[in-house]
Amino acid sequence: MPTTQPSLDGVARNAVVIIAVIAAGAALWLLRGILTQLALAVFLAVIIDGLSRVLELRLPSLPKAAPLPIAIVLTIMVLIGVVWLIADQGVGFASQMKGYGPRLEGLVAGAAHAVGIQDAPSLAELIRRANPGQYADDIFNRTQSILSDTFYVLIYLAFLIASRRGFRRKIVAMFPHNAEREEAVMIFQRIRNGVEQYLWVQTVTGLMIAGGSLVVMLVLGLDNALFWAFLIFLASYIPIIGGFIGIAFPPMFALVQFPTWWQAAVLAGVLWAIQFVVGNLVQPKMQGDSLNIDPVVVLLSLGFWGLVWGMPGMFLSTPLTVMAMIILAQFRGSHWIAVLLSANGNPAGAPGRQNPLDNAPGGKPQVKKVSSRQKTPAP
Repeated sequence: MPTTQPSLDGVARNAVVIIAVIAAGAALWLLRGILTQLALAVFLAVIIDGLSRVLELRLPSLPKAAPLPIAIVLTIMVLIGVVWLIADQGVGFASQMKGYGPRLEGLVAGAAHAVGIQDAPSLAELIRRANPGQYADDIFNRTQSILSDTFYVLIYLAFLIASRRGFRRKIVAMFPHNAEREEAVMIFQRIRNGVEQYLWVQTVTGLMIAGGSLVVMLVLGLDNALFWAFLIFLASYIPIIGGFIGIAFPPMFALVQFPTWWQAAVLAGVLWAIQFVVGNLVQPKMQGDSLNIDPVVVLLSLGFWGLVWGMPGMFLSTPLTVMAMIILAQFRGSHWIAVLLSANGNPAGAPGRQNPLDNAPGGKPQVKKVSSRQKTPAP
């Protein structure tokens, strides 16, 4: 009598999914030199697209073709302003560091005596031992790499913006049936809305933290307060650890600048309080459950994307995880991975959630039937 063999379809399918995830991670790491630039360009394109739609909704008197060019110009102006701020404030910070030598000498001697070292080395001796000259080539290569990456990001961005109209035709050609096309458009809208929601919340809360920190640093008289506030704002885009990194450096340099320690203590306490209030009270209310990602997954994704793509991966870790969760939820074999990534076990999420950038009357337009003559949202 033949015995019934247990079905291995589910086990085999899950094994294939796990192998595919590992292979995808290896491919992301091997192609990081290209994909990081493309990913940054895509997220810049998302920002420009969202800003364009905001201008279209808030300023209906603008010509139909005006919002996109205005959004591009505004984004480029912001990028130029960021580069100028870093260059201007960075040069001033480096020049002021030369005057902190005696104070640094005293801090080094005090720290050495606190741990039982009586004959503390001088600051000049520490610099000589560190031999900073050996890192000059590495710093030059990294600077050259950053400039090269920025150039390629802008090139990718230009081609992405130029291919917006072609994207609509590709969607129609890829999904000739209305049902398939409707599902693809809804998936794309969920990805776009999730990324825009994350960028919107992180930008607003980052500005709140940086603005409050700037006021405190100006009141205390900390040098280069604008430079530190900008670094705090950038660090706010790194989940979990970014806020703590951003508020750690200003108090450390307050110890160097001021002859007494109370300024650094007050600065550290106030910056921590601002970070705590915004991060634990304001941000959760703004974000709600829109991302639907488990907090443990946020931490793991930070480590994974940081390992694969370095600093750009840490900045983009949460949006990339949102995209991966939404895409994995569409396939039966990988649906269980999306469930594990989600916060409530429902990676599909609630349809029709309002996006803060879609403030048109009646909320976000519902996707009904999409024909070849109807517009498909551009990326």
